[in-house]
Amino acid sequence: MKFLRRKPVAELQAEAVNDQRLHRTLGPVNLVALGVGAIIGAGIFVLTGHAAAEFAGPGIVLSFVLAGLACAFAGLCYAEFAAMIPVSGSAYTYGYATLGELFAWIIGWDLILEYLFAASTVAVGWSGYMVSFLADFGLSIPPELSKAPYTHQAPADAGWNLWRIFTEGWSTTGAILNVPAMFVIAVITGLLVIGIRESAAFNNLVVAIKVTVILLFLAVGAAYLNPENWTPFIPENQGPGRFGWDGVFRAAGVIFFAYIGFDAVSTAAQEARRPQRDMPIGILGSLLVCTLLYIGVALVLTGVIKYTELGVPDPIAHAIDSLGSAVAWLRPIIKVGAIAGLSSVILVMMLGQPRIFYAMSRDGLLPPVFSHVHHRFRTPWLATILTGLVAMVMAGLFPIGILGELVSIGTLLAFTIVCAGVFVLRFTDPEIPRPFRVPAFWLICPLGVLSCGWLMYNLPPDTWARLLVWMALGMGLYWGYGRRHSRLARSRAAG
Repeated sequence: MKFLRRKPVAELQAEAVNDQRLHRTLGPVNLVALGVGAIIGAGIFVLTGHAAAEFAGPGIVLSFVLAGLACAFAGLCYAEFAAMIPVSGSAYTYGYATLGELFAWIIGWDLILEYLFAASTVAVGWSGYMVSFLADFGLSIPPELSKAPYTHQAPADAGWNLWRIFTEGWSTTGAILNVPAMFVIAVITGLLVIGIRESAAFNNLVVAIKVTVILLFLAVGAAYLNPENWTPFIPENQGPGRFGWDGVFRAAGVIFFAYIGFDAVSTAAQEARRPQRDMPIGILGSLLVCTLLYIGVALVLTGVIKYTELGVPDPIAHAIDSLGSAVAWLRPIIKVGAIAGLSSVILVMMLGQPRIFYAMSRDGLLPPVFSHVHHRFRTPWLATILTGLVAMVMAGLFPIGILGELVSIGTLLAFTIVCAGVFVLRFTDPEIPRPFRVPAFWLICPLGVLSCGWLMYNLPPDTWARLLVWMALGMGLYWGYGRRHSRLARSRAAG
């Protein structure tokens, strides 16, 4: 079947050598910092509190362990692919080489959902911390200009009724637009257009700031732990997805959004100096560092304050407030760290998205405008600007809950396909040189598919419904444009 045609790995490797339009300037430290920059952000500073208060209680620690384990399986698979096929495109490119063009399109379209909504989600969290930080200095941004004008809660009895999911449960908040969220996206879009070296330097700086702040929070918070706050560690189930083990699994699916940073590292493969060596270091190194930090923060956060009080936009700052005046000095530092941390996440997410566009356009599946590289800055500048504009609209209009769950399910789907792709390629193309190999692939790859699939299963029906609608739109675009303009199809026809 023509739509299952695969792009040979040898051809992809030749592209990595011959296509030098993007600037190869990133080393292993830059790549690890990119991963940490993307992973440590909304997951720690925003979603940890939300998931603990709504789904898992202190059991959020176990949710991070489960999500981290699923990520470890996927991370190993990503590392094998990134070293073997060091080109832009991440899971999209890997899918093209292993499962065929249609699956590559599905992954690429899914990654658009992942990165666009991730940048928007984190920008909403950035806005909450920035508004709180400015208020400490007497500078007030009115709620009408700092919150989403719409919120949505799907009816509990809607099930899989798509009409009810999309038409019922919407309400207005009285706000006009989330202006701070739109502002930070605009600034970062400009930075990304200017160049990858400048973007990496900025990211390295803010990563150093936020990791220092997190370690400071862990050190101070550890002195104020109250073991009673961890009781019960897994609260009694209160319905589907709310507490109990059901809630722990639901929270793991929701917070999975926090782990997509190593996926973003793989999108920069074509800008790595020595990708065969550096990409596995960047992917696995950033994943290990961040998983340990997540578990530590979850333990301390739920230990210093009752989980029921964490459903706020700035849970870590709120936890510090609860400790009294003795540690009041830490509050502004936490907010600075959060603002810096969330800024780097937005940057890495918005760095990844245009490079997905670039790869898909280079293959003919999207119009040529998406692969246009600026002659001076050597960045995909038009795709970057388009990404920024769409992300600004999403961040200005919608709350963090809807955006975060969409990112999680999109990420899990991409990880599932990557794990399957590594498994398939070991049998279809065993002779391809692999600078990094997944150990015990016959076990790791299936476990990656099963763990990511299980976390997807535990996400609510309305999140699945939005994913299905998004995928239906993508299939329409593929059959209407991508299938007819595919460069691989044209080269096969000419041959």
